[in-house]
Amino acid sequence: MAKAKSGAGAAGPFLDRILKGDSIEIMRGLPDASVDLIFADPPYNLQLGGDLTRPDNSRVDGVDDDWDKFQSFADYDHFTRAWLCEARRLLKHDGAIWVIGSYHNIFRVGAAIQDLGFWILNDIVWVKTNPMPNFRGTRLTNAHETLIWAAHSKDARYAFNYAALKTANDDLQMRSDWSLPICAGGERLKSASGAKAHPTQKPEALLHRIIVGTSDPGDVVLDPFFGSGTTGAVAKLLGRRFIGIERDPDYIRAAAKRVAAVNPAAAEDIATAPSKRTEPRIPFGAIVEQGLLKPGARIYAPSKRHVARVKADGSIAAVDRDGISVRGSIHKIGAHVERAEACNGWTYWHFEAETGLKPLDFLRDKARRAMKA
Repeated sequence: MAKAKSGAGAAGPFLDRILKGDSIEIMRGLPDASVDLIFADPPYNLQLGGDLTRPDNSRVDGVDDDWDKFQSFADYDHFTRAWLCEARRLLKHDGAIWVIGSYHNIFRVGAAIQDLGFWILNDIVWVKTNPMPNFRGTRLTNAHETLIWAAHSKDARYAFNYAALKTANDDLQMRSDWSLPICAGGERLKSASGAKAHPTQKPEALLHRIIVGTSDPGDVVLDPFFGSGTTGAVAKLLGRRFIGIERDPDYIRAAAKRVAAVNPAAAEDIATAPSKRTEPRIPFGAIVEQGLLKPGARIYAPSKRHVARVKADGSIAAVDRDGISVRGSIHKIGAHVERAEACNGWTYWHFEAETGLKPLDFLRDKARRAMKA
C-alpha cells in the first residue's frame, strides 16, 4: 500500500491552482521533474465543416470553438510536439502521462509520443455506453475514444496499482476496454443560459479510474488543458495535488467553483489495495524451506493437463509432451510444457488444498503474511 507523500517539492507554489494562460507558455514556467502524472485532453482538431443538425433540424451542440481549430495538420503536429516536449520535461523520471483523443488526432499524438522518447504502456478504448448518434447516417456511430498511457521512458518505474484496479473490477484483471457513460445529467456543468459549460467535459468515473490506478496519494497531477476541471475535482477527492492550466476565463470560473465544492476523502479511505510489485520477493524455494509444500509434493497445470513434482531445492520436475523429463524453476518448466516463451509459475501451477486446487500464489501470499507477523 502506497503511503501518502509529504512536502510540496519544486511544484509547491503552483499546487492546487488553476494557472491562467497558454498551456505551452505556462508549462515552460514550471520546474523540471515536478509532477508525477499528467492527464491531457488536448484539442482534437475535429475539422468540422458546417453545422450538424438532428433529424428534427435542431442544431447539435458540437465542438466549434476556436481553440479546436488549426490551419493544417502541420500546425497541429507542431502544437502537439511543443506541449509534449514540455510535458516530458515536467514529468519525474518515474512519472507517466495519459492523453485522450479521437480518430481525428490520436494517431498523430501517438506518433509524437513515441518520437519524443515516451514509452507507451497501453492504449485504452473508452467505449461510450451512451454515445451521440450519427445523425447524417454517413458513417458508423463514433462510440469510443482512445487513451494512450505512456511512461516517461522505457526504464521508468511508473506507478501502477494493479491490485486496486483488479479489486475494483470484481477481482478480474482490468482490461484495456472501458465501458463508461459520457458526462451527462447532474454531473454536466451548465452555463447561466443552461448550455453546456464545456463541450468536451469528461466523466469523473474516467479520471477516477486513471488516478486510482496510476498514481499514489500525495502525487502531483498536471492537466495542461484543464477545461471544466474534472481532473482537479477527482484529484482533490482522492488526496492528490493538482496543477491546472486553462486560458478561457469562463472555463476557469466553472472549474474553480467545481473544485472548491469537493470535500477530500479521508486518508484511510484513499489508500489503495497493495500491489505485489511492492511486496517483498518470495522465491519458490522459500515455500519449500518453510514447509508449505514438501519435497515430492505434486503440483498441477490448469485442468491437470501436466503434473510436476516439487524438489527439495525449490526446482520442479515434469515430463513434457514428448515424454522427456525436464527439471527447473516453476516458471521455466511451466513455459517448457506449454511450449511458450514465458510463464508465470505462481499462477500457472496449482496445489491440492482441502477446498480443491489453488494456485501457488496462495502460498506466496501466506509466506508474505508470515514475514510481516
